[in-house]
Amino acid sequence: MINIIMAEHAGFCFGVRRAVNAISDALNNNNNVWTIGLPIHNPQEVARLESLGLHVADNAGGIPSGAKVLIRAHGESLSVMESLKARNIEVIDMTCPFVRKAQDMAANLSRENYYVILLGDKNHPEIKGILGHVIDNKNVEVIADESEAEKVSYHAKIALISQTTQREERLAKVTGILTRKSSELHVCNTICKATSERQQAARELVRNNHVDGVILIGGRESANTGKLRDIIESEGVNVLWIEEPEELNANSQWLNNKNMVGIAAGASTPEWLIDKVINNIAAKKVVKGV
Repeated sequence: MINIIMAEHAGFCFGVRRAVNAISDALNNNNNVWTIGLPIHNPQEVARLESLGLHVADNAGGIPSGAKVLIRAHGESLSVMESLKARNIEVIDMTCPFVRKAQDMAANLSRENYYVILLGDKNHPEIKGILGHVIDNKNVEVIADESEAEKVSYHAKIALISQTTQREERLAKVTGILTRKSSELHVCNTICKATSERQQAARELVRNNHVDGVILIGGRESANTGKLRDIIESEGVNVLWIEEPEELNANSQWLNNKNMVGIAAGASTPEWLIDKVINNIAAKKVVKGV
């Protein structure tokens, strides 16, 4: 028998749940609902929403006139928001409050002549949206890690803003490096509470329980799920990262000789998918919390 123990915090965060609920409500009242880009980084949940009638456009130009567009939790740039309003497209803004805070800080500190440094993935929609709120695009830079922080030039005033899914440890290390790069460093810890909770829950899952491995459930494009993998592996525990239950069949040998398996999930992973994974593990004893 394989015993399964769930991380205390797993699955949809507040911002994602809020956005998904808003999409569902909008679809109940309108069959012309769109998002710009995937609404969340979970292909299975996106497929479910598309089956209900959601349309996904690659960019704002792909939204037809007269449509209703829902701004996902990742947020959008000011230019995108203005272009939608100019075309009289109805906008439902579901930008996560933590992302909105990062956007506002980027705008305000840019106005105060800070050189803005964003810690995160330059290709992630959240970072692209925050970049679109910086007043002076010549005084902003995106860095991914400590090695790139070392390459930052000296600036009298630097404002450091983190992607909401960033690791606390990385933010702390980058902060230490940037103190040598500026006379005035303003650090904005915009890592969201849900991200911190899930990261700490992943640590406690492997530290407080004798798990033989952790099954991590989440989309491959999910930044916060990737951070959970890094944290678990840094604790010396093997991780099987899957998007859907069927992947367990192709990785059935991974479960061999395992008595205690942990389950963790990213903030964009729906509960129905987590339950399906658990139900697909043959012999199990589910223990809630750690």
